[in-house]
Parts: sequence; C-alpha cells; structure tokens
Amino acid sequence: MTGLASRMPALATLGILAIVATLEMPVASADNSRFNNGVVANVYTIQHQAGCTNNLTSNAQLRLAAQWHTLDVLNNRDLDGDIGSDGSTPQDRANAAGYRGVVDETVAINPAIAISGIELLNQWYYNPAYMAIMQNCANTEIGVWSENSLDRTVVVAVYGRSGRATL
Repeated sequence: MTGLASRMPALATLGILAIVATLEMPVASADNSRFNNGVVANVYTIQHQAGCTNNLTSNAQLRLAAQWHTLDVLNNRDLDGDIGSDGSTPQDRANAAGYRGVVDETVAINPAIAISGIELLNQWYYNPAYMAIMQNCANTEIGVWSENSLDRTVVVAVYGRSGRATL
C-alpha cells in the first residue's frame, strides 16, 4: 500500500491535467454548407413553382446576417423568431452586415441535434407568412446559416430584394 500511496499525488495530478486538457479542447463544429446550399436550392424551387423566373443567388452579407441571428437564437433560449436578444430586427442585422436593400427572414428551431431538409421545409412551407416570403419573386438574394447543439438546431434564411426581380 505504501507504493500506491506514494503514487497517489502523481495520479491525482495526471487526472487533473486530463480534465483541464479536456475542458480547453475546442468544441467541434459541423460544416453545414451542404445543408445551407440545399435550403437555397429548395427556396429557388419554391419560387419557380410560384411562377418566378428570376435567379436566386447567395449573398455573403445576407449570410452573415443569418449567421449572427442563428448564433443568437441558438444561445438565447428565450428567442424564437425574428427579434434578436439586443432588440435587432432582420433589417438591422442586414444593414450592419453591409447589405443595402429590403430583407425578410425565416427562422426554424428544431429541438434536436439536427434537422433534415424535409423537416425544415415542413416548418416553413406550412407557415403562411414564411411561405409568402419564400414565394416572393422580388427576393433575388439569400443568405442561409444553420448551427447545431446537442439539443437544438437553428436555421435562419435572410432574403434580399434588389429590385431587379421579374415575374
């Protein structure tokens, strides 16, 4: 027992170092770009089913505005829509990201580690206000961002109107 007792401080130190190393490891983050690009493609399809003939293009400034709100909603459980924890609106966030144009936004919150494209479209498709946003032919630009935690997934799409859309 004396041999083990003499090793206890060293074992305790190793255990503490292992815990500290684990706590300081960066959190793994998923690359949701394929999912986000799929959202853009699905909105394009919905627009064309509604009779739009325009192209829908990804916009980095709208994507940044979507990213900011996605992270805000993911980390602030009281949020469940367009208004940010700082009181910002979709238009405020788009302006702050450098976008100059009128915007709309759709938000999906799924109480799980992930969301499928079908689940997302079901949330937005059957919400009349969101469906109207997706079908609006004037929305020619889009930015999509999604984030996951162990018990929540948030997807935000910010739609921009440049005024060049055709019906």
